[in-house]
Amino acid sequence: MSSLPTFETINVTLSPNGVAELCFSRPDRYNSLIPQAYADWLSALQWAAKDDQVKVCVLTGRGKYYTSGQELAMPDFENENLAEDLARQRLTTKNLVAEMIRFPKLLIGAVNGHCIGFGTTTLALCDVVYSVPEATFSTPFMKLGFCAEGCSSVLFPRIMGNSKANEMLLLGRRFSAKEMEECGFLRTLTEEGFKDHVLTLAGQAAEFSVEAMKVTKELVRGVDRELLIKTNDVEMERLVERMGSTDSFESIQRFVEDSRKKKAAKKPNKKPVSL
Repeated sequence: MSSLPTFETINVTLSPNGVAELCFSRPDRYNSLIPQAYADWLSALQWAAKDDQVKVCVLTGRGKYYTSGQELAMPDFENENLAEDLARQRLTTKNLVAEMIRFPKLLIGAVNGHCIGFGTTTLALCDVVYSVPEATFSTPFMKLGFCAEGCSSVLFPRIMGNSKANEMLLLGRRFSAKEMEECGFLRTLTEEGFKDHVLTLAGQAAEFSVEAMKVTKELVRGVDRELLIKTNDVEMERLVERMGSTDSFESIQRFVEDSRKKKAAKKPNKKPVSL
């Protein structure tokens, strides 16, 4: 077995049966997504897609959160390369979504805890999603003046129905794992032994023909690929516009300031500023 790639924010393991586990590994920061995390996630998926040893890929997190979403902070306006840095980060995010759309092998989301923002939207790009019963799911984009991303503008209404999708995307309502299961988004498994249960199911799938799996996945997903790639392009264009708008900037500023006040009130405990 060849050596596994190593990343700053994601732990990669590969079982002898061909199940690769990509685990968000910033539990002290609720697995919040910093720019490096997006880059690591993209690189890890590209490795899993190309390495012949990998038959099934599982996305999961360590700790109480699957991921708390993008870690928010005010831009460093003293950085002379700020515009270039932001453009590079947005391209990485866009490419990450595209990689998930094109991912040729079975991709399983294993939601070990609460899931916010980009973590929630990209679950719809997984082939199968399992969750612990205690997890919650939200996309508080309106609160921050953002917009739908991760192809959620297309996939959420299709999976959840228009009303529930709009409750999540437009009203920012937090959904329980039970509610997400009821609308067909995922299946809940017991918290005790959750990881082992998911890996067992993944291992069973890894015994199947990888080529048959790829062909069938192409039949299921291929019909939508062009639509989803285009949706990702448009969503990212609108998101860049939104994040550069005055109302979004002011919303983020208030969010960051409120988070700082809460941190100060709870010292010495430190919590991440996340989406």
